[in-house]
Parts: sequence; C-alpha cells; structure tokens
Amino acid sequence: MEKPKVRIYTDYKSPYAYVANKRLFELEETYGVALEWLPYTLRIPEFMGTVEQRTPHFWRKVRYSYMDARRFANAQGLTMKGPRRIYDAFYASAGMLFAQRQGLFRPYHDTVFRRFWNHELEIDDLSAISGVIAAIGGSTEAFEAYVRGPARAEHDSIVDEAEALGVFGVPSMVFNGELFWGGDRIDMLIERIKHPESVAVALGSRHRT
Repeated sequence: MEKPKVRIYTDYKSPYAYVANKRLFELEETYGVALEWLPYTLRIPEFMGTVEQRTPHFWRKVRYSYMDARRFANAQGLTMKGPRRIYDAFYASAGMLFAQRQGLFRPYHDTVFRRFWNHELEIDDLSAISGVIAAIGGSTEAFEAYVRGPARAEHDSIVDEAEALGVFGVPSMVFNGELFWGGDRIDMLIERIKHPESVAVALGSRHRT
C-alpha cells in the first residue's frame, strides 16, 4: 500500500524552517508517511521591502522572531547565529533538487542547514554549495552543469506550483491538499495524518471532497 504523502516546502535561510526540521523528519519515522521535500526560496525584498523601507516596528518584529527561533534551537541543542546579510538561496535550493536525484538528500540537507546557521556556509555562493556536494560524495561538475542548465526553470516551476497551492512562507506542509504553515502547526498536521476525516470538521463549509 502506498504511504500517505506530506509535501514539505522549506528554505535554508529560514530560522523557523531550521528549527522545525527535526520534527518534520519524525513524521516519517513515527507516522509512516512519505515526505516530499521541495524548495520554496523566499524572496525577502518582495514581502519585507528593502532595508531602507523597514520601520522600527519591523525591526522589533525581526529581533523577536530570531530570539523566538533561537529558543527552539537551544531546546534542540542547535546553534543559530543570525544571518549576516540578505541571501538569495537559489544555489542551495538547486543543490537540494540535485542531491535528491543522487540519493544524497539527507546528508546535503542536514549539512547546509547546520553550516549556514553556524556561519560556515554562504548559501548564495555556487562554489560553496558545490563544495558541500563534493563533501557528501556528489559530482561538482554534474551539479554545476545542472545549475547552468535546467535548474532555474525547474526551481521556478516548483515555486509557482507552491504558490498555486497557497504557499507563502516556510516551513509549509501540504497533506491531502490541505496547507499547514509553520512549525507550530505540526501537531495539527499530525492530527490530520492520524484522522484524515477530521478535515471536514476543521474546515467546515470550506472543505471540498
């Protein structure tokens, strides 16, 4: 019998995606679902504006968000150092897609998250991501050819599909067409995995079969 599938959208530069990572993998181990990991590369200026446009209210929210995420990280024994600048994570996202095809997803995924949040990896540097690919046993030549070739179109198609499903941030999980955003919704997702029929009560008149 085919396992129920949970699609997970993530971005290596998201602190909340980082601290949700462990619990998301536990879904597979504990509840017997298949996880499909996909990149949703956040375009920071699109929804946060430029640095010059940001208000004191915005910066208070940012400081709180990183403090809050750090609490979750500390509880898991993870190091979380705040990003030093605004990153475009396309190369890291392309690396995710490439590593999946090479059977190297988990070591790639764990390495990129850990090293980025330890200030040991520049995720918008192609040579740095190629170095991760090499370190886990992949071909840098094949990866860089992928980046120069179909990676951008495949990545953008995944993002477009995610947005058609309603995705706007990470981590986002999709189960039976229902969207859950944020690590604080994992418990709700677990309830739906255990009792798929509960969606009718949860969504009421918005539920469509």
